[in-house]
Amino acid sequence: MPASGSDFVTAPELSPLFGAAFARQVAQALAAAGAHEVWEFGAGSGAFASQLLAALPPDTCYHVVDLSGTLRARQAERLAPFAPRVQWHDTLPEAIEGVVVGNEVLDAMPVQLLHWDGGRWFERGVVDDGGRFAWADRPTELRPPVETGFLPGTTIELPAQASAFVATLATRLVRGAAFFADYGFPEREYYHPQRRGGTLMCHRAHRADTDPLVEVGEKDITAHVDFTAVALAGQDAGLDVIGYTSQARFLANCGLFELLEGADARTIAHAQKLVTEHEMGELFKVIGFARGLPDFAPVGFAAGDRTHTL
Repeated sequence: MPASGSDFVTAPELSPLFGAAFARQVAQALAAAGAHEVWEFGAGSGAFASQLLAALPPDTCYHVVDLSGTLRARQAERLAPFAPRVQWHDTLPEAIEGVVVGNEVLDAMPVQLLHWDGGRWFERGVVDDGGRFAWADRPTELRPPVETGFLPGTTIELPAQASAFVATLATRLVRGAAFFADYGFPEREYYHPQRRGGTLMCHRAHRADTDPLVEVGEKDITAHVDFTAVALAGQDAGLDVIGYTSQARFLANCGLFELLEGADARTIAHAQKLVTEHEMGELFKVIGFARGLPDFAPVGFAAGDRTHTL
């Protein structure tokens, strides 16, 4: 809620059953890897971590990589019941054997803005215009991964940092799996000609807008994830893409509806928002990677896998 100082609600904050269901996939991957360590990037309020820790075996060691001192304090408070099992880090480790998770972390990574005037591409940046921030464009050699169909006046994002993060992670994942849940599309939808304004959004106190030059530093800025680019980055760096599907299908595969058996109306209503199409069920996707697990068949992608659409 806005009173808590948050700008938006994530799936784990919406329903504890998000983490409870997700934990089934994490536990399966840990068992396949013969590992006991989970690494979460961008743990936010700590809600996801607390739900996973409550459901995973008691010998699971949980590592949080987060640079925000404020968020670390909130996480430490929330994870106090699991304190002996939790460690915080400022950087990626040199080697990971276990499972990596990230919920709404890829969308928060910086993007480059490109603008098409009908004849050439420009990179969009920010200048000081008499004491206020304003957009400014300059010609660029940067290009989107698809070449045709853009209408004059189109502005899009190149989410290169998310791909770079996955590529870097691939160099550290020795044996195990990684799962990322976020909102976004495959490439053909991400750069659809009708999406003329791109996907850049700002959130503050549970209100959304599209102007990051207003209330600078006071808002959370995000862009949707290009899951094709993320998948290719991981694959090119040596990871196996083990699945890609909607959040609704992933959670169903992980037993969400079984967890709802006998639940009260409020619990059911909150959990439904995780899977209904007009809420989080379809816009949000889950993508999975693995290394060193040749026979691993992840339960989260057992039905409804969409890897072929990437």
